[in-house]
Amino acid sequence: MKRKIYETLLEWKRTSNGKSAVMLDGARRVGKSYIAEEFARNEYAAYLVVDFATAPRKVKRYFEEYLNDLDTFFMYLCSAYRKTLVQGNSVIIFDEVQRFPRAREAIKYLVKDGRFHYIETGSLISIRKNVKNIVIPSEEYHLKMFPMDFEEFAWATGNGAMLPLIERRFRERLPVGADMHRQIMDVFRQYLVVGGMPQVVEMFVTTHDLRKVEFEKRNILSLYRADIHKFAGALREKVSSIFSEIPAQLSKHEKKFSVSALKEDARIRDYDGAFEWLKGAMTVNICFGASEPNVGLRLNMDRTTLKCYLGDTGLLVSLAFDENELASADIHNRILDDDIEINEGMIVENVVAQMLRAAGHKLYFFSSSDRTDASNRMEIDFLVSKSHTMPQHNVSPIEVKSSRKYSTVSLDKYRAKFAAFLDTPFVLHKKDVMTRDGVVYLPLYMTYLLSRRA
Repeated sequence: MKRKIYETLLEWKRTSNGKSAVMLDGARRVGKSYIAEEFARNEYAAYLVVDFATAPRKVKRYFEEYLNDLDTFFMYLCSAYRKTLVQGNSVIIFDEVQRFPRAREAIKYLVKDGRFHYIETGSLISIRKNVKNIVIPSEEYHLKMFPMDFEEFAWATGNGAMLPLIERRFRERLPVGADMHRQIMDVFRQYLVVGGMPQVVEMFVTTHDLRKVEFEKRNILSLYRADIHKFAGALREKVSSIFSEIPAQLSKHEKKFSVSALKEDARIRDYDGAFEWLKGAMTVNICFGASEPNVGLRLNMDRTTLKCYLGDTGLLVSLAFDENELASADIHNRILDDDIEINEGMIVENVVAQMLRAAGHKLYFFSSSDRTDASNRMEIDFLVSKSHTMPQHNVSPIEVKSSRKYSTVSLDKYRAKFAAFLDTPFVLHKKDVMTRDGVVYLPLYMTYLLSRRA
């Protein structure tokens, strides 16, 4: 399946020329191993994969005994995997490198040697257990890999022909047209149900059987729960409770995560480590509150106010109904038929967070619940910075609307209060493109293009 990260890997190969290894970091089952091997197969004369989930003990011993004698190291490694590598035109992949941190530490010496290129893939690589007692190599170039966005989903499902029109109309700020908009929204609703995990998308493409798609999604959720149980250590209970609570928290009108739902009188700082664990595992996307839309949203970040989205929206749909498969089947049909009311806001806002994060945006929102001044009561779903900062007008407020009838009261208040800071305000909705009173209204499926705005 075509993934955008392939082009980034090509750029790494061109610019690095072996001076750094690339680390592909992402959630389990997001497609890291597949894209690494596909890239190696297409772009090098030869490659070798060391999968540390299955590597024999003797291979791990090479890293302990022969790093001071790399001629011998490579001789044994190539012999073990029955591979012949070409100096200057081969790549070695360390797959699931978090399972053997010593190999990650060895990157420093292997890169310095210079005879081969290196790709590392890993999940949970920043979890404390997986970096304990090793020196993280400065020679690593990190790439985060996310589930497929809508553009990649369209490629995978044979709908890529619609994408040039979508991008052109985005640039022109013009409608795509009623008939085409309906067709694109049909594909987008499929994306909401299926999500962007590659093996789930592959099952959908090959079978179009939503029961089999659901089975694949539930398997991934089970894997995530098993990872929590195995790797979260003392945080296991808190991490598990947050993970299970995500759908309920996103179903609220105000989607800020309230830890009092997990334990009476709990405070967000009591769960800070658990949120960080999930963030490090890349199974969730954390959106922090920002007090004002100035340059450097992180400088105005409030870590005690956050929203927690699941990393993949297809998985969210399954997690929300994980105790009832009949309910899952019903919700699938309702989403596809555009006949869902309950929980639609949860699903739509989660998919926007997913696509913004995949496009490279860190997630921030604004919320004010002023009890004395109604003009200060507002909530803006997302704040997105420009890639190139200016002296002012660098941040775009984004409102996400799941229904066809809605108001923009919060956005109007926010624009009035922070006009000096704001770039173009956007509303993401089910309808076609339009511009009104300085606000650009975009169909939800154009979310992935916001990083390309001028």
